[in-house]
Amino acid sequence: MTSLQPVLHISGLTKHYGGVEALTDAGFSLLPGEHAAIVGDNGAGKSTFVRLITGVEQPNAGDIRLDGNKVSFASPLDAREQGIETVYQTLALAEDLDVPANIFLGRELTRFNLGPLSILNHKAMREKSAEMLATTGVKIQDMSESLRGMSGGQRQCVAIARAAGFAKNLIILDEPTAALGVAETARVEQIIKGLKAKGIPLIIISHNLRQVFELVDRIWVFRQGRIICSRLTRQTHPEEIVGLITGAIHPSQLPAEEALTC
Repeated sequence: MTSLQPVLHISGLTKHYGGVEALTDAGFSLLPGEHAAIVGDNGAGKSTFVRLITGVEQPNAGDIRLDGNKVSFASPLDAREQGIETVYQTLALAEDLDVPANIFLGRELTRFNLGPLSILNHKAMREKSAEMLATTGVKIQDMSESLRGMSGGQRQCVAIARAAGFAKNLIILDEPTAALGVAETARVEQIIKGLKAKGIPLIIISHNLRQVFELVDRIWVFRQGRIICSRLTRQTHPEEIVGLITGAIHPSQLPAEEALTC
């Protein structure tokens, strides 16, 4: 049993829409520096879970703790201010702006803060953006280029670099390579491995089990609105995870010392 305090600890997290229970009594824990995957079929509750822990929606019940402290997020901005950064499939990037403008979108640095007449500090944002890109290993030859002219992989890398630069507690990646080719996928995965080497905690939502087994320490399985178990990656295999996702394997069939049943 580890004595480390979890970065993120969740218990009893529940969300229902009228009579439909999208997530029921979910328990989850993420240790410092740990990378975890959330897996499950469509409709299993993964997206609801992410929306609840990032402030997009509020739970009907449950407890969310960051570094041992109970938190409640009224909006994604609240979650961001608590150090949780999320990269969604849509990326939330402005295609007509350059890299520094996208990285500091909504967090612009100013020379003089005069409300609507504030003067932006473009030099500071360029320098800080270059640091963020370098820290995560992202290579963009011309940061003054608008994102419209960049590949999907480059845009994804910019979004991840932004998240890594501002995250204090946790990064969440939602299907980070779903729309990318083989080479771009490999690049993004390399960046994720770099985040692991730097000890940055991360949750990845992915249908790509090859990717999951290569990148994470623990796999959390969602089924029919519940987190049914978690498995250490080194103690399981893809066939077992598929069986848990589909219901062919019940958590009670797993060795008690290896499975965490929620």
